[in-house]
Amino acid sequence: MIIDTTEIQTINSFSRLESLKEVHGIIWILVPIFTLVLGITLGVLVIVWLEREISAGIQQRIGPEYAGPLGILQALADGTKLLFKENLLPSRGDTRLFSMGPSIAVISILLSYSVIPFSYALILADLSIGVFLWISISSLAPVGLLMSGYGSNNKYSFLGGLRAAAQSISYEIPLTLCVLSISLLSNSSSTVDIVEAQSKYGFWGWNVWRQPIGFIVFLISSLAECERLPFDLPEAEEELVAGYQTEYSGIKFGLFYVASYLNLLVSSLFVTVLYFGGWNLYIPYISVPELFDIKKKSTVFGTIIDIFITLAKTYLFLFISIATRWTLPRLRIDQLLNLGWKFLLPISLGNLLLTTSSQLLSL
Repeated sequence: MIIDTTEIQTINSFSRLESLKEVHGIIWILVPIFTLVLGITLGVLVIVWLEREISAGIQQRIGPEYAGPLGILQALADGTKLLFKENLLPSRGDTRLFSMGPSIAVISILLSYSVIPFSYALILADLSIGVFLWISISSLAPVGLLMSGYGSNNKYSFLGGLRAAAQSISYEIPLTLCVLSISLLSNSSSTVDIVEAQSKYGFWGWNVWRQPIGFIVFLISSLAECERLPFDLPEAEEELVAGYQTEYSGIKFGLFYVASYLNLLVSSLFVTVLYFGGWNLYIPYISVPELFDIKKKSTVFGTIIDIFITLAKTYLFLFISIATRWTLPRLRIDQLLNLGWKFLLPISLGNLLLTTSSQLLSL
């Protein structure tokens, strides 16, 4: 059988074209992921700088001012310092669990960003179970904290890991019930559908007006999930040295630090999406019609405006969380668990029953 050289060249060029298409497809998939990770990293650096500036203002002291103008490079300098610090391992601990704990805590929170819509056109995965995927993924973070506490072979670290698990369980249930109420109101568990359902009546269609009790419970539970003051019992310095972080140093300690701020950012984003209309900011009789006409005509400009609105709402709640941390005192562990099980759980259950009854009556 004789094959013409032109046919061989055609086959080779076709195979090269197919391989180039495959490479292009892989790059096209990875670009939005890397863009989102870069944006999240910059957002965390901004939060760290804001927390230092806001806490300095509340306590009437000078904030970061030497690393860069207004100290904006201080968080980057701290991260670089942790990256080059010596990474110590406990001699009698379980090194595999000790090393895997911080990674699980960070990865589980990073995966939650895949279902957050920054605009109608900017979301990695618009899933029909988006909000419940976030809850299920974020519930893996306490497993990493338990692994860290147990792998440290330190009773203070182990107690801190147990406290983190107990706190997470007690506040995840009210959080889930609040999310379920929102899903019933929106007739969907997709984050995009929830935002779209709130856009029907503009500003007055936001879920915060229909679910004020659920919003308060969700806000308190999300603060407890992030282990922020007044709920930072797992690493209470005067009781447990530094909790599950006691034996950590270098970049592994930095991963825990990053995980706490990643969790704070994702919680604020979900407050915005679930209760405050996401990227929608239409206020009847007050909005500027020309701006929204331009937004409808230009896809790029509209996406940028949507992202800006989402981030503005998110950073408003970040400011509330930071101000709360530097204002309220820490609770005791019994007070924290009593608040979760005896108050927030019954209130969230009652809110879910009221929401279900109103939805059934409206049918």
